[in-house]
Amino acid sequence: MSPLPHNPEAVLRRLEWTVIRRLDGLLHGNYRSLFRGFGLDLADLREYQVHDDVRHIDWNVTARMQTPYVREYNEDREVTAWFLLDLSPSIDFGSTEVKKRTVLIEFLGVLSRLLTRYGNRAGVLLYGGGVDTVIHPRSGRQHVLHILSRLMDRPEMPNAPATDLSDFINTARQVIKRRSLVFLISDFISTPGWAKPLSLMAQRHELVAVRLYDALEMDLPDLGLITMQDAETSEQIFVDTHDKGFRKRFTAIAQARETELRDALARAGVDTLELSTTDDLIDAILRFVDLRKRRSQRAGGGLPKHLEASLDVSVA
Repeated sequence: MSPLPHNPEAVLRRLEWTVIRRLDGLLHGNYRSLFRGFGLDLADLREYQVHDDVRHIDWNVTARMQTPYVREYNEDREVTAWFLLDLSPSIDFGSTEVKKRTVLIEFLGVLSRLLTRYGNRAGVLLYGGGVDTVIHPRSGRQHVLHILSRLMDRPEMPNAPATDLSDFINTARQVIKRRSLVFLISDFISTPGWAKPLSLMAQRHELVAVRLYDALEMDLPDLGLITMQDAETSEQIFVDTHDKGFRKRFTAIAQARETELRDALARAGVDTLELSTTDDLIDAILRFVDLRKRRSQRAGGGLPKHLEASLDVSVA
């Protein structure tokens, strides 16, 4: 990634040419399969017929019944996506020219444009110590430009209150009424207690946690005497990174936080996409595609209750 241009039109045009155009080639424009599963309800199962798409075969039921069965869906063809954007002070950190905010904006730009150019809608909630902006879902390129403009015009907030993601998630649950595709984009540097609200949101919506990070947050190199500042509280401390013991303690604390964070996301039952300030955005989107494929595979074993009874099978 590289630093963002200052103009929203220039940012979106660059993303369309350097990222979305290449994704069109890699995914052959088949974005419908990427978002398939959001807004789908399993309606019925029936025996396979010659004209059916083999991709719709339910292999679990086929194995149990010894006869090919395919799934039928009630499909809401319009996907509504919400992007929950954590813009707290720690998002403005980056050890190079690229900050976590840059990663957030570019990921949002690509995903929202991919969705809206096929008639789907994207909405945004902005958080900076509290939910202060709601941009309701709409489709189209102009809407994406409006979102990018609101983000890029937003000043940094170094003195914002400590991040409380539980408050952010609870507010989002009140705002988002209809079942949606939800991306929570954050570095998850927050007061504890957000895992339970996140789990409750995942029960209602298709939820992806997009975790932003910078390598310097994980491992501190030998930089000599430096001043470290807490991005959330602005508290400063003078440290000597020549001290191997200090660097070792820093790494141990960072690794413990990583374990705690990943455990909390796993307990919440959400898919997680991790994005570094040094990531290639195309690689990141392809990881998201793989994440969707694995979710679809995991979802392949469940049956509606009326079908479960008629087939005399149990759902794991």
